[in-house]
Amino acid sequence: MDATPPGVSAAGYSPLHTLGPWVPREGLWVSLSQGSLQLRELLTGKNLKQNQPLQAPRLRPGRDLPAAATAMAQENTALSPGPEEQPRRRGRQRYVEKDGRCNVQQGNVRETYRYLTDLFTTLVDLQWRLSLLFFVLAYALTWLFFGAIWWLIAYGRGDLEHLEDTAWTPCVNNLNGFVAAFLFSIETETTIGYGHRVITDQCPEGIVLLLLQAILGSMVNAFMVGCMFVKISQPNKRAATLVFSSHAVVSLRDGRLCLMFRVGDLRSSHIVEASIRAKLIRSRQTLEGEFIPLHQTDLSVGFETGDDRLFLVSPLVISHEIDAASPFWEASRRALERDDFEIVVILEGMVEATGMTCQARSSYLVDEVLWGHRFTSVLTLEDGFYEVDYASFHQTFEVPTPSCSARELAEAAARLDAHLYWSIPSRLDEKVEEEGLGEGAGEEAGADKEQNGCLPPVESESKV
Repeated sequence: MDATPPGVSAAGYSPLHTLGPWVPREGLWVSLSQGSLQLRELLTGKNLKQNQPLQAPRLRPGRDLPAAATAMAQENTALSPGPEEQPRRRGRQRYVEKDGRCNVQQGNVRETYRYLTDLFTTLVDLQWRLSLLFFVLAYALTWLFFGAIWWLIAYGRGDLEHLEDTAWTPCVNNLNGFVAAFLFSIETETTIGYGHRVITDQCPEGIVLLLLQAILGSMVNAFMVGCMFVKISQPNKRAATLVFSSHAVVSLRDGRLCLMFRVGDLRSSHIVEASIRAKLIRSRQTLEGEFIPLHQTDLSVGFETGDDRLFLVSPLVISHEIDAASPFWEASRRALERDDFEIVVILEGMVEATGMTCQARSSYLVDEVLWGHRFTSVLTLEDGFYEVDYASFHQTFEVPTPSCSARELAEAAARLDAHLYWSIPSRLDEKVEEEGLGEGAGEEAGADKEQNGCLPPVESESKV
């Protein structure tokens, strides 16, 4: 039989995948490589080729266990889906886009007046074209409003009817119409200084209006300039230079399956007190039958150990260990590819230049999680400094990774430890027996060895 499944070319497999012939078994293509057979025979205690029980396995410390571990690490090819049974991928609507935008729209909000209670935030959250329009309208309407009042004062006092009367003292000199009143309103509110038009001391109502416009104009100016300043200096613009890897990967780290992704900062100014969080978004149904479409579950990325606090000077690989507390504890490669979920990652910290808190977000769907991959290194040591190559930031490469779940891997490791534990005394017995025979020990020493598992002390008898 060919070394690859029928219909699949050998070019699609790396050298790590060419372990041996493949045979169909229970709907899967199973590798019958020597290392895989040894591992399964050790775990099951059966001769898989003849389907007969094996003798009690006797592992040799330092020799059999690394070989079994190597075979276990190559299980990613031993349980690959056959070409006729590829996993069915289903499209999923993102909860959080790759650029961090939340794909949620608020609809049928009846209590819209609540937006006016926080008018400042409402204005800051507006789109730029609406913000600029509101900025222009705020100044133009106040100028028109006070210009109309100045014109009404002049009209009510009769100043417009005595324009040529030099003995008449108007409220505002040279205010001969609405346009002049509008210009005088602009000069008053913007404090650019009076010229041809100026208020006189014979108009108390004009003096009161001048005070009101000066105060209200300062408030409008502070409010609008503040809105524009906050909108320009929003920390989410800083988040645009915080990048996440395009894919997440699952591979072994220190013998344990881990879900990993990479984060980096493109700027030389750093993020202070950076921290990372991860959420698993998936639907679930409670025991009572309640359906929760977007249930959120925390993924531990080092909160207990402090590893979630980042010193983000160079790109870092964030790791979620798939242990008994992880929602992926019982998920194998095949089950993960058939699952439907979204992983949302959140990076928070303070901008070093401004001290404002910024947050960057991204997400990974099922088809963006690569099983059996690892990130390419991007850090190199140059002459006196470290250089980061962001051209390789998103690149990954395949590594030997078990296709079983983390739970099955832990159980297999426990069985290997049990075999090793029970094989050590037998190995010691053989060693002691060889030493006893080499020293010419008698039958009594052999009997004591069988009873105690070690050689008894031999007393030398002097011959007279």
